[in-house]
Amino acid sequence: MESAIFGTGCFWCTEAIFQDIKGIESVVSGYAGGHVENPTYEQVCTKTTGHAEVVHITYDPSVISYRELLEIFWVTHDPTTLNRQGNDIGPQYRSAIFYQNEEQHQLALASKKAIEESGVWDNPIVTEITPLTNYYEAEEYHQNYFKRVGERNPYCVYVVSPKVQKFKKLFADRLK
Repeated sequence: MESAIFGTGCFWCTEAIFQDIKGIESVVSGYAGGHVENPTYEQVCTKTTGHAEVVHITYDPSVISYRELLEIFWVTHDPTTLNRQGNDIGPQYRSAIFYQNEEQHQLALASKKAIEESGVWDNPIVTEITPLTNYYEAEEYHQNYFKRVGERNPYCVYVVSPKVQKFKKLFADRLK
C-alpha cells in the first residue's frame, strides 16, 4: 500500500469522493502543512495554524496509480481559487498536494503542467505542491462524515452531494 495527501477545500467533500474509488483502502480526514502540533478543528478554523484540511489516502498502486489519483484531484475541486473553495474561505481550504517522496513530487509537477496546458481552467492554478512535513488525523466526528451524516446536514446536501454526484458521472468506471 502507498499513500497520498491532498487538500481540496473541505475534507468532508474530498473524503466522500475518494472513498468510493477502486483500489483505495482508506481515506482519513486530517490537517497538514502547519506549525501547530496536534491541532484541533477549532484551532485550524482560526486561520493561524498554517494547516490545510486534507485527506490521507491509502491505496493499492496495483489497482490505481498516484497519477490517476492526481487526475481525480484536479477535476474534483477548483485549483484556481486561493485559500477558498466555494463559500469555504481561509488558508485551511487551500488547494494542496503534500508529496511524500521525489516521485510524487515530479508526478505532481507534471500533472499540474498538463492540467494548465489543457485549458480546463480559465484562471491560473494556485495549488500548493509542497513536501509533507506533518499530518494529524482530524477528530473522530469528522471521519466518514458524508456517509454518516449526509442528507441530514444542509452543507452536505448543497455542497458535498453535488460534488459526489458529478464525480460519479465522470469516473463511473473507477467506482467500487
